[in-house]
Amino acid sequence: MTDPGLRPHLLLVTPVPLKLRERLSQNFVLHDDAALDPGQRLTLAAKVRAMLCNAQSAVSRLQMQQWPALEMISVIGVGMDGIDLKAAAAQGIAVRNTPDVSTEDIADHTLALLLTATRQIVQAHQFVQQGHWLQGRYPPGMRFSGRCMGIVGLGRIGSAVARRAQAFDMSIAYTGRTPKPDIKYRWYDSVQELAAAVDFLVVCASGGSQTQGLIDASVLQALGPQGVIVNIGRGSIVDEAALVQALQSRTIAYAALDVFVNEPEVSPALRELPNIVLTPHMASATQQGLQAMLEQAQTHLLEHFGMTDATD
Repeated sequence: MTDPGLRPHLLLVTPVPLKLRERLSQNFVLHDDAALDPGQRLTLAAKVRAMLCNAQSAVSRLQMQQWPALEMISVIGVGMDGIDLKAAAAQGIAVRNTPDVSTEDIADHTLALLLTATRQIVQAHQFVQQGHWLQGRYPPGMRFSGRCMGIVGLGRIGSAVARRAQAFDMSIAYTGRTPKPDIKYRWYDSVQELAAAVDFLVVCASGGSQTQGLIDASVLQALGPQGVIVNIGRGSIVDEAALVQALQSRTIAYAALDVFVNEPEVSPALRELPNIVLTPHMASATQQGLQAMLEQAQTHLLEHFGMTDATD
């Protein structure tokens, strides 16, 4: 255990499980951000040297300036959209996330969403549960295997999704910032061109100003009445009003979403649609994945301060 007087002060911007809290307390003096009043913040301003956040946490330039001793931000998760990375770089604050440990879980969930939408698993479950099978058979769903998948953002997650899709004999196409010369999948220069060429459009891109509203009415129109869209990237990438309109008018067939613009608030217009599958930003949320993310986030903190895990 590190000498209490030598332990760096760590601000918990996100709650953490009790076991991790106990482990962190061996090396850090912990402070819960939500519990601090203005006076306590002022007292701690020159002491807090690190923050522990999750992928939904927001840390602005102003917030960083309020903690002048801040050296490091450790993020539990992949997304860092809420963290002003330019401000962090300008202030010499290291920011580290946990991008690799959840890739396979997110890719699994992506295929699960797509299968659930195309084969109408939720609706069919309700059909049986509510006794409607007694009145007749459920209408046929949509074929899954052998179709064409378009991936928006062929990074770690997009590539993992593509590998899984190939097991279902799908052809793969993609778009992104630049084509990848070592990839044999077909490249499209624009999202609209990609959408027009595929059956399933899977959004794996990162959030931010460059991708905000990227999937708009024109892209959905290009995807067409038999098309299905899945978004496991960021809610901001899809124009939700345009998506609602496209689903209501059957401009596209189905949508499956794990991320939303104003989550955890989801618009009633989305929630009430019959041709949509919604999950609560849980693509990475497996017990094993979460544990790995927690451990890696802790490791990043220890490495930054040149420590070893006191519980080992």
